[in-house]
Amino acid sequence: MVLSVQIERWPLANPFTISRGSRTEAVVVTVELRDGSHRGRGECVPYARYGETPGSVVAAIEAIRPALRHDLDRVALQAAMPAGAARNALDCALWDLEAKRTGRRVYELAGLATPKPLVTAYTISLAAPDAMAQAAERAASRPLLKVKLGGGGDDGKRIAAVRRAAPNAELIVDANEGWSDDNLAQNLSACAEAGVTLIEQPLPQAHDAALARIERPIPVCADESVHDCASLDAVAGKYDAINVKLDKAGGLTEALALAAEAERRGLALMVGCMIATSLAMAPAMLVAQRARVVDLDGPLLLAKDRPEGLRYVGSLTYPPESILWG
Repeated sequence: MVLSVQIERWPLANPFTISRGSRTEAVVVTVELRDGSHRGRGECVPYARYGETPGSVVAAIEAIRPALRHDLDRVALQAAMPAGAARNALDCALWDLEAKRTGRRVYELAGLATPKPLVTAYTISLAAPDAMAQAAERAASRPLLKVKLGGGGDDGKRIAAVRRAAPNAELIVDANEGWSDDNLAQNLSACAEAGVTLIEQPLPQAHDAALARIERPIPVCADESVHDCASLDAVAGKYDAINVKLDKAGGLTEALALAAEAERRGLALMVGCMIATSLAMAPAMLVAQRARVVDLDGPLLLAKDRPEGLRYVGSLTYPPESILWG
């Protein structure tokens, strides 16, 4: 197989802010594998929270080039690379290449049912309460809003303002590790009062033990605290759900295994994404078919998506066509 890898930059429609900072573009790494007749593609997002940079991800992919020349397959890839963005791009490209070679869709190769359109969350970026209320009002017709919190002492005001602006939407919250033991109970109470149905990663991954000691009025979902199957033991008793992201899991192969194992342990599923193009969302759509909450709005936050990207009708997201992936 011949490998091509490149860094791409995709401007956002508006600045995107979470508790860890703000950005104006999505920086992704794309992989293309060719066998002479067919092409497979994958996309990943290097994430600084996990010690990744575009350069380090490209270097990790380049390091596997000799093995790819000897037709490294998906099974061998799992042992050859750790979970993370680099393996995600390669794993998804290998799935896509096999689909193109065999003339079958990836969901068939994986033994899955034909994927259906799904409702995705739409993200309200972290800002002052009034600004978040204005953003929520513009998106109030969407059935599911994901509200970024973790910005200090105003989170109660923020979620109340969003609820007033979008009275009929289901609200989920992502604190991005931005709360502490000191304000956890207060923020949980404010979210419960606003009718929030799920809270992602309220506490830092290394300091989330308090979640096992309190009564959780709202289901709490692990994001930064869970990456792959090996990390599931650490979330037992602290979380009610997990957020499966292909960039954390290291590709579709591990994400499918993680989802199945989490369900076996009684955990609800959320499937999320980094901000990226539809090429990154396409394989996640297959895992999302079994999820309680779907958060694959990355392309909706871009100034423009790939021309062959996913079709979004409001918040309804349609499975990819084979020209895009799979």
